[in-house]
Amino acid sequence: MAAMEIRTAVAAEAATIALFNTLMAQETEAIKLDESRVLAGVRTVFDRPERGWYLVALESGEVVGQLMVTFEWSDWRNGVFWWIQSVYVKPEARGRGVYKALYAELMRRAREDGGVCGVRLYVEKHNQRAQEVYARQGMRRADYDLFEVDFVLTRP
Repeated sequence: MAAMEIRTAVAAEAATIALFNTLMAQETEAIKLDESRVLAGVRTVFDRPERGWYLVALESGEVVGQLMVTFEWSDWRNGVFWWIQSVYVKPEARGRGVYKALYAELMRRAREDGGVCGVRLYVEKHNQRAQEVYARQGMRRADYDLFEVDFVLTRP
């Protein structure tokens, strides 16, 4: 196994990130995403950093895992929550600590930032494996349920 590198993604990796997003949606929620829409969405993150940013994990120069960070202002805390989204690790790289390394780097950056009041994520309620991974990193189930109105995706 090659040494793992964790770093901020660059725009040249947009197509890989978009592919990983479509694979993740299919695997975890049985949703086939519109690939051109997803690629445009990923490129928007690079073009408009106020929307978020990506961390990637590389082995031998190849992206094997990713996560995206977006922002939520909390007036109660006078700080920003970083939301973890678009988590994906290539199947052949799973079980080797890829997500653990991504999460550790994210938490290091969040603690150093000074304006971050916490880190959150949402996970599909039937994705038990992912929930176990997040719990092993020290995350706990929040006291909130998520409600939404989605104007783009339809569920099967």
